[in-house]
Amino acid sequence: MDTLEIISYNVNGIRAAISKGLIDWIKQTNYDVYLFQEIKADEASIPHKLFEDIGYKQYWFSAQKKGYSGVGILIKREHTNVVKGMNIEKYDFEGRLIRVDIGDITIVNTYFPSGSSGEIRQAVKMEYLPEFFDYIHELRKERKKIIISGDYNICHTNIDIHNPVSNKKTSGFLPEEREWLTKYFDSGFIDTFRHLYPEKKDTYSWWSSFANARNNNKGWRIDYHAVTKEMKEQLVDAQIFMDVKHSDHCPVYLKIKV
Repeated sequence: MDTLEIISYNVNGIRAAISKGLIDWIKQTNYDVYLFQEIKADEASIPHKLFEDIGYKQYWFSAQKKGYSGVGILIKREHTNVVKGMNIEKYDFEGRLIRVDIGDITIVNTYFPSGSSGEIRQAVKMEYLPEFFDYIHELRKERKKIIISGDYNICHTNIDIHNPVSNKKTSGFLPEEREWLTKYFDSGFIDTFRHLYPEKKDTYSWWSSFANARNNNKGWRIDYHAVTKEMKEQLVDAQIFMDVKHSDHCPVYLKIKV
């Protein structure tokens, strides 16, 4: 059985993650594709040779603002059609999305805006959601098998967050954000981890830097691999590697048949 193994990982600064052992972890795991979000680096300051030396092609889409946002792909499989951006200038300016095709499968790596810094960014996030919805459904007209991975910055249901009651008015768990995610999944996409592990609790992908949250596992599951429903029979496994620590997020893993 030929399989494809994919990691999605908000690295909270690619150079910071490298300094914490990211390269060794990639060498050790040796997956087909690594999707990074929040690289916080312009392309010139990324140490390309480190990734070349371990056998990966690399594609980066940085934000115009230094030290902010940005996404990247490492890939060792045959691939085509790398596309940077959604063709929406205000989001492409922030380096929010990059796409690659492997045969009949399209992988979209996206970093949704965070609204946690206040009302202005929350408004940007709420604008992004319907525009992303339209973008992905337009893409679906030509590509049936799509994997949409990344940091969505939204917890979906109570099981995905350590304290749903006290966070119900917090960005990332607001009713309108969660409703959007329900609409998105209902429109033909599968939350792969929750599909395979519907009851699995206390499994998170991000922890606040406050109050020793990670050591106490007071986390949020905001990083996803979603797939179009056409790929349901190709799903093999989905995992969240909570013990891997190069960032305030951890890697999320997907394995599919190809």
